[in-house]
Amino acid sequence: MLLPLSLLKVTQSFRALKPGETLEVLLSESESSQELFKVLPHASYEVTAMEAQGRSKPHYCIQLQKKELRESV
Repeated sequence: MLLPLSLLKVTQSFRALKPGETLEVLLSESESSQELFKVLPHASYEVTAMEAQGRSKPHYCIQLQKKELRESV
């Protein structure tokens, strides 16, 4: 489970990105990426990488690339 403060920091960092820039998020084995994806608007990012890393203390690296949002006319 991701702590609310961690989710807040991720969303603030993501909002500060310009379209095309990438945010890398490291999650411990016990943290869920599902919570991360619930707080970010689905249309605003593309997952460019998601992989497990480490052996003694596994963690996961997720890279999110910010998309350019197009306004509806």
